[in-house]
Amino acid sequence: MNGMIEKVKKMEGKAAGYWTKRILAQLNYSLQLNKALDQKYDECLSQVIDYLYENLESEGTITATCAKEAEALLMPLADDAKKFKMICVAHAHIDMNWMWRWDETVAVTLDTFRTMLDLMNEYPEFTFSQSQASVYRIVEEHDPCMLEEIKKRIKEGRWEVTASTWVEADKNMSGGESLARHILYTKRTLSKMLDLDPDSLKLDYEPDTFGHSVNVPEILSRGGVKYYYHCRGYDGYNLYKWKAPSRKSVIVYREPLWYLGAIEPSMAYYVPEFCTRHNIQAMLKVYGVGDHGGGPTRRDIERIIDMSSWPVFPEIKFGTYREFFEMVEQIEDQLPIVTGELNFVFTGCYTSQSRIKKGNSMLQRRLYEAEAFASAAAISVGKPYPHHQFAKAWEKVLFNQFHDILPGSGTVDTREYAMGLYQQAAGLANTEASKALRAIAANIDTSMWITDESNEESVSEGAGAGFGLEKYQIPQAERGSGRNRIFHVFNPSLYPRNEVIEITVWDWEGSKENMQFLDYEGRPVPFQLLSDKNTHYWGHQYFKVLIAASVPAMGYTTYVLTEKNARIRELPFPLDPRVERPSNLVLENKHLKVVLHPQTGTIVSMIDKSNGLEMVDPGRPAGVFRFIEEDDSRGMTSWVVGNYRKVSIINDSGVKYTEVNNSEGLLRQSIRYTAGFGNSSSLKVHVFLDRDSTRLGYEVECEFRELGERGKGIPQLGFYMPVGYDCRAYRYDVPSGTIERSSMDIDVPAVSWAAAIPKDSGRKALMLICDSKHGFRGVNNSLSLSLIRGSFDPDPHPEVGIHQFTFHISLPNVTSNREMIEEGCNCCYPLRVISAKPSKGEFLPCGSFMDLQEGGIVIQSVKVPEDNRDTDSLIIRGYETEGRRTQVSMLFSRSIAKAYCVDINEKPVETELPVKIEDNHVYFGVEPYKVFTFKVEFAREFRKA
Repeated sequence: MNGMIEKVKKMEGKAAGYWTKRILAQLNYSLQLNKALDQKYDECLSQVIDYLYENLESEGTITATCAKEAEALLMPLADDAKKFKMICVAHAHIDMNWMWRWDETVAVTLDTFRTMLDLMNEYPEFTFSQSQASVYRIVEEHDPCMLEEIKKRIKEGRWEVTASTWVEADKNMSGGESLARHILYTKRTLSKMLDLDPDSLKLDYEPDTFGHSVNVPEILSRGGVKYYYHCRGYDGYNLYKWKAPSRKSVIVYREPLWYLGAIEPSMAYYVPEFCTRHNIQAMLKVYGVGDHGGGPTRRDIERIIDMSSWPVFPEIKFGTYREFFEMVEQIEDQLPIVTGELNFVFTGCYTSQSRIKKGNSMLQRRLYEAEAFASAAAISVGKPYPHHQFAKAWEKVLFNQFHDILPGSGTVDTREYAMGLYQQAAGLANTEASKALRAIAANIDTSMWITDESNEESVSEGAGAGFGLEKYQIPQAERGSGRNRIFHVFNPSLYPRNEVIEITVWDWEGSKENMQFLDYEGRPVPFQLLSDKNTHYWGHQYFKVLIAASVPAMGYTTYVLTEKNARIRELPFPLDPRVERPSNLVLENKHLKVVLHPQTGTIVSMIDKSNGLEMVDPGRPAGVFRFIEEDDSRGMTSWVVGNYRKVSIINDSGVKYTEVNNSEGLLRQSIRYTAGFGNSSSLKVHVFLDRDSTRLGYEVECEFRELGERGKGIPQLGFYMPVGYDCRAYRYDVPSGTIERSSMDIDVPAVSWAAAIPKDSGRKALMLICDSKHGFRGVNNSLSLSLIRGSFDPDPHPEVGIHQFTFHISLPNVTSNREMIEEGCNCCYPLRVISAKPSKGEFLPCGSFMDLQEGGIVIQSVKVPEDNRDTDSLIIRGYETEGRRTQVSMLFSRSIAKAYCVDINEKPVETELPVKIEDNHVYFGVEPYKVFTFKVEFAREFRKA
């Protein structure tokens, strides 16, 4: 056998002309076929090879006549050769804005599709497959006539739509609800646009995606997607069933040959072994020029037609992914099972182009809030639900989750377009959230605060227009006037929250010395004035105050700023200092005691006061900012985190304290410091601890001036938090769940948090939560977070400028994933405040629209159904968190007529367990790790909050 192979290789080195290449290709295929058939044709092959080799030796070449005679000698293999098949699927991999602008993506798409349609006109047997709803949206908007041509080819079965996601998206940093919306909006949009059955869109095509999160099979299964195609993230089987922790699975084809390329005879050599190993009769060949579009060429098509006529070759045919996967489905029970995440690929992409990541994180959350508040307004006051506006916003967010955009491996043009889309999506989300909250507020009864105070000289109404939106807040425009100001605080979570919140007060003419906050029952509420002086803002002035707020689940409460009755104040004695006291850099409440180092600002002690245990390692500085120089020798600096060449502790150079406000009794104790690093970069750090909170917060503003350069390395700003105990593992939040990973000295992805899980089950864990970063590292009993990386290709200067981000260090109970997830949500989904005028209304000053009362689940979406244009039903989606069956009880503010399970596409699922209803309660069971969706239809009579 080896001798035959060597002779064929020598002949290939001198091959010239069509017939020589044809016979040698058939010989190579025959050798692999013979191997798969236990050397069945050794004698025949030896004879043919010797014949050709002798001809080459004597003639100096293999003549066409000799090749034809050799092909005739191979005919005994023909029947076995044709038992195997290669299905050739044409595809054009079109990267969304990878190295170019949006207008170029439009041109690439239209030019590629024009080529495909022209080739279809010439070659009746040619078929083509294309993924991504985004490209069909391009055709719809820019060339409607072309769309009609495509629809015609789809009806003929020659153009296969392989899109079940808006783009070929990142699967690690996109939230679980985003992954669900990819399916929902893609199936809805394409079924209408292309006259397709949405159930026909069964393939998630992800050839270039940089890793695949553990719950992807669960989410896909709940959306009617059965098949998965990928290249990266796994190097085991080529055909397998990928099973989620929920036990739901998808059939997966991991491309063995890569997803780009031309049609070559060598592709057939793999067929016998592949088919024999998997007990199927066909192998898939994906072909076509890609990345910048292009698709198959005329040469590819001609070669397929030609090779299909070769007698001793597999059956070569044009085909579709559907054809291949349906064939694989017949042997589904024979496929090996793979569990767990399919990671890691390109770990630099968890941090690079950090502004894009912040935009994605913020907009996913703001859309959740806007939809939840709009849903509450719909079921409580009948406000029309803005389906179209939300779909437009989601489309922009989903587009930016493309696997070269969200990961930050694009150019300056890529980044600028993405940031523009985020601004548009934010405009939609903010507007709809604000309208929903104000619709509810207009129905809250605050008539007890109506006074006859004249407001003719008021300047406050309308103050603060647009204020706070740079931090992705709800618009903060003032609507009240006079000395009595009404503030409604809204909770986007389906559980009650008690937190310190910040309120902005505009143009208030009262006395700060006599100010007070009252709750809706007239009881004084603790508050803390953040500044004695007013700040001027576009013709108005404001001050900020903290209050201790308590808000019911998915509901609201009301607070009033007013003045106490004036009284004669005692004449104060001068407060001249008489005693010098030591510096005190301690932040402490009933849960935590944190001590900072007087010179460096690092954490020297963090005591969990529930058990008196130290949480940090006294031998290693904790809570430190690090300036890291990464080695760039591997290139691809946006994609790859280089080895740490040098690590400097920024805090060790000394910090300058600008504020220490840690007196006992404050709602928020805080310490502020500044520090410099690198090439005149700087940090402004605000460390704070709120009353009754289990979280130590860090608000950071960084002016990053570092530039990466080839040969000199990649600058990185990181945060490092070693822990004072031995870790069993590290737990991270991932789309629609959590995962535990072992200690690894590489960056790994999380949606928003990582926790160092102790070996000692009696300890709490130390948890690091961030509002906009994804690159965590759990190793050697420590957690670290990559904050900013100065990668330099393909975007040469992606990070220069001002960055703002917030992260928290928390101490959750590790026995409850739900508690940990909710702790992360409390950091990332703040309570929202709006001002209002006192008015009569039907709602009590404090109320709840829905409440998760029982169950080990987390809710990730509350919305009005896509097909319901009334306001009498809701879609609720969430997931089980603890890995065991749980019973769920939810309370709503209205009586329920009907409730039942649906899938991600909001279609009823008959096989699911029933949802029980009782007045305004629903009860249902959820299986371990399941992503569930159910629909609630309310009785027509409103039940006010």
